[in-house]
Formats: sequence, structure tokens, C-alpha cells
Amino acid sequence: MKLILKEYTLKLKHTFTISRESIDVQPSLIVELQSEGFSGFGEATSNPYYNITVPMMIQDLNNIRNIIEKTDNETPEVFWSKIYPYLKENMFALCALDLAYNDLYARKKGKKLYELWNYSIDRIPMTDYTIGIASIEKMVEKMQELPWPIYKIKLGTKEDIAIVTELRKHTNAIFRIDANCAWSVEETINNALALKKLGVEFIEQPMKADDWQAHKEVYKHSVLPIIADESCIIEEDVAKCHNHFHGVNVKLVKCGGLTPGKRMIEHAKKLGLKTMVGCMTESTVGISAIAHLLPQLDYVDMDGALLLAEDIATGVKITDGKITYSELNGTGVTLL
Repeated sequence: MKLILKEYTLKLKHTFTISRESIDVQPSLIVELQSEGFSGFGEATSNPYYNITVPMMIQDLNNIRNIIEKTDNETPEVFWSKIYPYLKENMFALCALDLAYNDLYARKKGKKLYELWNYSIDRIPMTDYTIGIASIEKMVEKMQELPWPIYKIKLGTKEDIAIVTELRKHTNAIFRIDANCAWSVEETINNALALKKLGVEFIEQPMKADDWQAHKEVYKHSVLPIIADESCIIEEDVAKCHNHFHGVNVKLVKCGGLTPGKRMIEHAKKLGLKTMVGCMTESTVGISAIAHLLPQLDYVDMDGALLLAEDIATGVKITDGKITYSELNGTGVTLL
């Protein structure tokens, strides 16, 4: 098996702002694994919040190149367990590798990934489209630029309720709110009352990731469901979120890929938690991998490629929130 690493700088259509940062470009690493005439593709983007850069991922993968390239035809689960000890401090690199290996493995089997997992795609959720923080006028403009059935609205400003009140005047779409750790307990409980009246479905990660007492308090008193994101990073976090959140948002780059992501979703379901997978502004490479988990999800935020000025791959297509799978096997990705 041959490992190929490709670095990209993904340009965004608009400046993307959340409560803690703004970006115009998104550095990304594409991992390609070649074997027996097949190629599998995976992706992970850089992230300052988690102190991960593309050069770090490249270095960590190159450090174990010999181990990776000596592997062939093991199941993705065996491969992940074998590589995990070497990359446990860099789950983003592990994710890109795991996605590529799952893709390659399914292509060798002549199946789409969801077929390999015996998932039915008869009923799959639609994806939301994210509106980043900006002036109220600009947020309205972004929403009108792409009419969509579900919007995820980034908040964490002094005008949060005013923003949603104004956006509501322009659409009947479902709203989801993501405060990215910016609110207090009192703000969250009070905002939930106002947001429920404005047609909001749930609130994602309103408070700091490690403030479990605060999460418990909000869990008890919020009139809207609360979904964990920054509080649910790796497999062990799912159990912690039980009785502190109503659901979990699993990010593949944070947990180490599809292999552990599947386990996290299964664990969450057993605990009665709602399941969601989110993205980290990936291209269609990463987004296409997420798509194969859809049959197991209640919600999905897989709009990363839609936020890009120019994509680097083809794969799943998204139209008005609805996902159409590629006709190709594996995750269905082709690099442009």
C-alpha cells in the first residue's frame, strides 16, 4: 500500500466567523492510499482551537509511513487499532488516514461504504447550512443567497436574540443555534425560552466544554434540547454527556475517523442520546465520508464544501439540503 499526502488551502466564499475566530481560508490535508489499482481518499482540516496544523499531520503520518505502507487487506477496525497508539496525540491525522483506508477497503470489496456496513439509505436526514457571525444585514444576505430548509446559525454576540429575530422575518426554515461555548448558564436558559418561540430546533454547545456542572444545570432547565460538540471529542466522552446533554455531535476529525465515529454513534443511541455528525469546513472528500453515516443520524451538519469558493473533489452532491450519493464505490470521491 502506498501513502500519498497532499496539502491544500481551501478558499471560502465568505469570511467565516464563530464566537472565537474568523477565517477566509481553510488549510486541509488529503490522504490518498493506493493498493491493487485502487485509491482511497481521506481528509482532515487544520484547527487552531485543537492546536492542529497540516504540517503537523504530515510529519506524524510520515513518521509511521513504513507501518502504514506495510499494511494491506486488514479490516478498517484492525487497521485503526494498529495505528491508534502512534497517532493518539493527533486524531486529525488519524482521521484522514482512517477515512482513506475505509474508502480503499470498500472499493476493493466493490461496494459503497454504506452498503459494506449494511445501512439502508431509505430515510436519511437533510443537512443544515451554516450562517457564520456577521452584521445582521450580512447574515440575512448570506441566508438569502442560498435559500435552504435548515439553517445552523452561529451565535455568541451581544445581539444574539436580535439576530435570530431578524433572520426569522426572512424565512420559515428550521433554525439550529451553535454558540461555540460563548454563553453562561443563565444566558443559555433565558435564550432558550426566546429561541424556542423563534422556531429553533436545538442549541449546540452553549457553554465551555469542561464545565460539567453548568451542562447539568442547563440540561435540567432548558426548554430546548442541548447538543454537545466541544464536550464530546473522543469515545470516552459519550458516556460523560449522558444526563448532561440531549444529544452529541460527533466530529470525525476530532475522534479519529469513521471507525471510532461509528462506535460513538452506536454508544450514544444505546444511551438514548440524539445523534449528529458535524464537519470542520472540509472539501467534498471529508463530506462524502460523513454521508455514509447518515442512516444512523438524527441530524447532520455537512455543509463544509458548500462554504468553499472552489471545491477540490467530486463525490456526494447536496441540493436543497438533500444528499445524493456518488455512483462510485467507497465514499465515492474523485479528486479534481
